[in-house]
Amino acid sequence: MDLQTMHIGQKIKKLRELKNLTQAHIANELGLSQGAYSKIELGESEVSYSRLEKISSILGLKPEDVISFNDQMVFNISNNPNGGNVFSHINQQSISESEKKLYENQIDLLKEENAHLKKMIERLLN
Repeated sequence: MDLQTMHIGQKIKKLRELKNLTQAHIANELGLSQGAYSKIELGESEVSYSRLEKISSILGLKPEDVISFNDQMVFNISNNPNGGNVFSHINQQSISESEKKLYENQIDLLKEENAHLKKMIERLLN
């Protein structure tokens, strides 16, 4: 699946599966039915930033890690020494320095975009 076509629900699903968590577990933590949570993963239900923060917390991640998740990147989440940052344990031998720099630049841009969007949401809510 291409990063551009992967919606937030699909990213949440992939990360949930990588953490070996069930939909029922996440739904219970969120106070939702399993069916309602399933709609989030299917992209049939909007995910507010507040809901994304809760889901990210359950997954042991930061919201920006969920937003910028790319299932094509090679990483080892179970041996991650930094816990919450999925991208900190990219297999360094599988990518060149130029590819690494491109990923780092993409991550920085996504973090900036996320911060900007978060500010816009806060302004709209106030």
